[in-house]
Amino acid sequence: MIKLHFEKIYNKNRNREHIYFGIPFKKGELPTVRGSVTDAGGNVYPSDLRATAYWNDGSVKWLFVRSMVDLPKNADVCYYFGTEKNERGSFGPVITRGREIKTGNIKVLLSEKINQLFERVEFNDVDLGSEYISCPVLTDGGGTVYDFKIDNWHTKENSPICTVITGDGWHTRGGEKVYAARINLTFYAEKDWFELGYMITNTTNSQLKIKSLVLNHRRKSESTRNTVAVTNHETEYKTGESVRTVIDAERLLYEPNEHNAEVFYGSFFADCSDESTGLCATVFQAQQNFPKALGAGKSGFCVELVPENVSNIIMESGMAREQKVLFHFHCREELKDLNNRSIIYQMPDRPMINPRVFQDAGVFEDIFCARPDSDIEVFLINKAEEHARCYGMLNWGDSPNMGYTEQGRGNGELVWSNNEYDYPHACALMYAKTGIRRYMDYLLVSGKHQMDVDICHFSDDPLLLNGQWEHTNGHCKNGKIVCSHQWVEGLLDYYHLTGDTEAYQAAVGIGENVLRLIEMPVFRESGRTSARETGWALRTLTALYIETNDERWLEKCDRIVEHFREWKEEFGLWLSPYMENTAVRVVFMISVAACSLMRYYRVRRDPGIKDMILDAVDDLVENARLSNGLFYYKELPSLKRLGNNPIILEALAAAYELTGDTKYLTAGLPTFRYIMTLKGSGFFGGKKTAVGDAVLCGTAGTKGFAQMFVPFNTFLCACVRAGII
Repeated sequence: MIKLHFEKIYNKNRNREHIYFGIPFKKGELPTVRGSVTDAGGNVYPSDLRATAYWNDGSVKWLFVRSMVDLPKNADVCYYFGTEKNERGSFGPVITRGREIKTGNIKVLLSEKINQLFERVEFNDVDLGSEYISCPVLTDGGGTVYDFKIDNWHTKENSPICTVITGDGWHTRGGEKVYAARINLTFYAEKDWFELGYMITNTTNSQLKIKSLVLNHRRKSESTRNTVAVTNHETEYKTGESVRTVIDAERLLYEPNEHNAEVFYGSFFADCSDESTGLCATVFQAQQNFPKALGAGKSGFCVELVPENVSNIIMESGMAREQKVLFHFHCREELKDLNNRSIIYQMPDRPMINPRVFQDAGVFEDIFCARPDSDIEVFLINKAEEHARCYGMLNWGDSPNMGYTEQGRGNGELVWSNNEYDYPHACALMYAKTGIRRYMDYLLVSGKHQMDVDICHFSDDPLLLNGQWEHTNGHCKNGKIVCSHQWVEGLLDYYHLTGDTEAYQAAVGIGENVLRLIEMPVFRESGRTSARETGWALRTLTALYIETNDERWLEKCDRIVEHFREWKEEFGLWLSPYMENTAVRVVFMISVAACSLMRYYRVRRDPGIKDMILDAVDDLVENARLSNGLFYYKELPSLKRLGNNPIILEALAAAYELTGDTKYLTAGLPTFRYIMTLKGSGFFGGKKTAVGDAVLCGTAGTKGFAQMFVPFNTFLCACVRAGII
């Protein structure tokens, strides 16, 4: 039985609350999809199960579970998932018939007509009209108002507990398709609310300057209670004949907030009610994704996803962004009850799973130590916490790299990290290692940003399409897409832990882009590029093979391995070109190659690969260390400074794994200790500053934690097993 622990959060009971979680299983443990959610007494609660990954023997590797449980006020509680029973419990399911969906007291008929999202909306068997909730209305910087149309609806997730319906369509101008649009509607069994996710993609070769982007609620009868509310520590209500609140940079700059914003910042909702019925709309993470505004009056309310004349929102070619709103139908509920649900929407109850479950399943890297040192654990937590929080619709979930910025790489603008070194994956591993909820939330925020903003969703160039942008200004302005700055493991973690297939599709898209990139001539000649380019390509393709068991991901891996062999034969080492007349050892780049080859070696036990790894690591140990025992940065007099890149530690741990020789671990101890002296502050606040379309809180980037987590922990675990630490 796997314990599902719910922390004490809210002071009201949540009955049949919707929750979800992903559980890994070791190979052969779960032959088929089965299981039940129960309480301590063995009572079965409603659930729905599906596998998101399988082992190569056909057994389930990852199981995604949705359930409905009762959560008590002011107390924590444990439920259990077990495979002994295979019962689903009883509940009033979401019912779908074509484009008609019914759940609780809500019934909607989805529309494929122009400028219409719903053909019919009903609540408590009362027809509220097709304009009760409007389609998104886009106005660009030139004042053009675009039409909107969904071309087709399809079921993204088919579950009677929680059904997700997706509509793919366009914003059009004069009948011409201009900007791609997607609607994700999530309906919850027995609940009188649903979530609307709206994504817009710039499918042109020019910038999209958004003047305004709104959703309207139009009532047949006049509203008698019109409210806009903002929650932080306490809730600020505005109620009157016509009310409006704007969340802009100035508000964020001067609004005190002690929350860890990935977990919670506040809530922002509008409600219009008459004597019998009402509709409440809560914008998900509105403050984090500013600018936002809500206005409410007698005829309804307006959800301003981009309010006019508040901030300059520019979407570059290929950029996408999804924003979410919860629509809550009710029978004139009290504002405090609407506020309660709005807050829970922002910070839902999540079951925490013991790290031992992830360790025993063997689905992650070797990061679970049998004897963790308390000082080391504090160091890891502080490193995880110290990154800046960067607010803004196109920025939330990312952070600028101030080192790159100060070097001038952004032409005077901020250089955004674009989740370099797979920050989402580091967050997922930190959650699995510690069982602490906020690291799951870090994954959800950063992974969602990566899926939307960091990936090129549209391009005429196949070498850009579906690839991830390298760190640059404006997230993708003047940007490049190269093998060495594309990551998929965090997206796959996101998929397994949330069940969101769009994360899986994004990871596959990156893999396809990498396959196209490594066909370029530069990868056919030894020494034309750095070892990390083909190294990261190998890591990406190996990860996708491990995920899918599809041999096509390995077809190009053999070519990459052969490229490394030829490179080594020609130069004796994996030297990197630096200026026209030098080829140098770059410790972290060679380490990337060695670590990626090690991951591939675990899949394909080729003795030649083992020899290449050990030759490379032996060379670094013998020739790339300074007199103080630290590895240098790069092999040039001008760059032979103290190296603090931790990736060498993973390479040393790999060499120890291959040989059992502790000399590799001993060689890494000075670097390990040095990294510990560069401990994070653990402070997640900092001075707030407005820069362009962002408000920055703090300056530390996410790269440091992303870069060090796997190498540091794999080295630590090797040292613990060897008795060195």
